[in-house]
Amino acid sequence: MPNVLIRPIEPRDNAAIAAIIRTVMPEFGADGPGFAIHDPEVNDMHAAYTRPRSAYFVVERDGVVVGGGGVAPLEGGEADVCELRKMYFLPEARGIGAGNAMMLRCLETARDLGFERCYIETLTGMDAAQALYQKHGFTALCAPLGGTGHFGCDRFFIRDL
Repeated sequence: MPNVLIRPIEPRDNAAIAAIIRTVMPEFGADGPGFAIHDPEVNDMHAAYTRPRSAYFVVERDGVVVGGGGVAPLEGGEADVCELRKMYFLPEARGIGAGNAMMLRCLETARDLGFERCYIETLTGMDAAQALYQKHGFTALCAPLGGTGHFGCDRFFIRDL
């Protein structure tokens, strides 16, 4: 992997991560109602992931934030289930192993936080993301879990930790 670093989010990363989320989600048609792009936490991801049992990481390539991803308790879900949240990468972070490295970091963190299962919501057309999830042992669900409010998502996955 080229000069890439995965590290915990810091307050100085908020604007970059918000811009990445607001750039990448529309690329896949995920900008209307019912998508994470409209979650209030997008404006202050650092604060949102200082809550208990939550963590968010950024990917830096040559010192520039080019992606991120995190875990947090599944809203409206069982206490042992976390959600992989807001894992998005700019094109320059794709195809270099950053997604795989971020997935490993998030799953390890979820285990360390005491979760037993990890859940993901996504969208038809996000094929590379779904291939990554399946590579890491996620299996498809027929319906959503919890109450994320992301009614625009139509693909759901879970895996044991």
